[in-house]
Amino acid sequence: MLQALSIRDFVIVDTLELEFSAGYTALTGETGAGKSILIDALSLSLGARNEGDVTRKGCEKAEISTTFDIADNLAARDWLQAQEIDIEDALVLRRVIYADGRSRAFINGASATVGQLREIGETLIDIYSQNAHHSLLKIATQREILDAYAQASPLAKQVAKLYNDWFQLHQQQLAYEKNSSQFAEELAELRDSTRELKQLGFASDEWQALQQEHVRLSNGASLLSGMEASLQMMSEGDEVNALDLLSQAQTKLAELQTMDAGLQAIAENLDSAVVQLEEASRALNRYLQKSELDPERLAEVEARIQAIHGAARKFRIKPDELPELLAQQLQRVAELEGFSDDGALAKQVQLAWKAYHEQATQLSSARQQAAQRLAKTITEQMQALSLKGGQFAVALTTSSEPTAHGLEQVEFLVAGHAGVEPRPLNKVASGGELSRISLALQVTTASLGTVPCMIFDEVDVGIGGGVAEVVGRLLNQLGQHRQVLVITHLAQVAAQAQQHLQVSKSEQQGATLSRIRALDASERVEEVARMLGGLQITETTRNHAREMLGIV
Repeated sequence: MLQALSIRDFVIVDTLELEFSAGYTALTGETGAGKSILIDALSLSLGARNEGDVTRKGCEKAEISTTFDIADNLAARDWLQAQEIDIEDALVLRRVIYADGRSRAFINGASATVGQLREIGETLIDIYSQNAHHSLLKIATQREILDAYAQASPLAKQVAKLYNDWFQLHQQQLAYEKNSSQFAEELAELRDSTRELKQLGFASDEWQALQQEHVRLSNGASLLSGMEASLQMMSEGDEVNALDLLSQAQTKLAELQTMDAGLQAIAENLDSAVVQLEEASRALNRYLQKSELDPERLAEVEARIQAIHGAARKFRIKPDELPELLAQQLQRVAELEGFSDDGALAKQVQLAWKAYHEQATQLSSARQQAAQRLAKTITEQMQALSLKGGQFAVALTTSSEPTAHGLEQVEFLVAGHAGVEPRPLNKVASGGELSRISLALQVTTASLGTVPCMIFDEVDVGIGGGVAEVVGRLLNQLGQHRQVLVITHLAQVAAQAQQHLQVSKSEQQGATLSRIRALDASERVEEVARMLGGLQITETTRNHAREMLGIV
């Protein structure tokens, strides 16, 4: 759930520290006070695109930080694990937006991309704007709602995958039937080239080793002479060498130590240098004893390099890409051999179709059962939302061809009043009806969702009176399952909330600033009374507000 929001220098907010509770929270305030700022800030912290100048005038940057409790949010924890980000019970998302439009993102203090904020945000909050109900007109949205209500969303994803598997094999079968001669020629060529590459026996780790060995062998004489010269200078030179000089210095320092004990540390360093020089001389001697010119091996290495270069030129790739080419060609050979065996390919297509059809049939059954329950529930909700006699139905029409979405098309139907045949939602529902039906669907399906927090931005526009009270009760009911934050102008909706936040704005030193604060019981009475009675708040209005809030 959403625990806290921190805002700095965002639009008309200079500083804001806000804590949230579980359940249903109402956010109210006069028009223009800045209620939408909260939604905008939350959206940006969840990876929304920055559409305009959001940094407060005169400030270098705006900062938004949101804290979530994800102790029980498996989806968020799985995402963090997949991204190799440290997992704690508290998740902090932070977005910094500079005045010039640049922005930076952080997840638990680690630098992140805006895309990552958006991905993790999908597991944390669902935001429903005032116009969100328009998405309900889309067939895809209607299908997703029904699948979620049927708790069949994972099955729907599996059906889509199985369809794609079958479709690819089916397309391969059709392609082979149409181009069998071309495939046969391609297969013959690939068999020749893979045979040649196998005979070459070139491994990806061989190329660098070959080049290193070639450099060493081709410079063998120079290596031997250079090592012998180094050995002479180090320890075996007749006239003078480094070891003799160091030994003389050792003797001299030993004499000087009798005069000044402070030279002991220098003498010890010199002793260490002598030991290391002796060890280096012995190692170089051992290397020289094993080293010799090997023209035969050099010829073998050069022939091998030439063969590899020849194959690379033939296939027009770099030498170190030959192993990958062989793997790709072997994979293509396997595909073409499967094509050439008509019976085997046909069997694969048949098995893929069977797997798809079985799962799609299960999905159809789940949809049919859920469609009846959903239609009954939403129809009942419509009666309470001033759509008396209205009816909601879910039409499942068998598709003429199988699709990735299953064997049928899902479409919501609605009748606004009694005696009317339900028709497609996008053809008959008015804006007000659509808003109420959308809210009923959201409340009905919300308890089945996995996203722990829902935010409604003035979704109750266009309703009032007894309908508003019903909406408030629905949102309160929803708050029993999820954390719900609602921006509203309706007293009947706000009065049903467990927590009440008020937005206000004021002039300070020539600047307009917005404030959001939690209200106590007496302050809630005043705010609900304001929403009921406007500027002139009477004691009668306050008593009405107390009654709505259940305050004696």
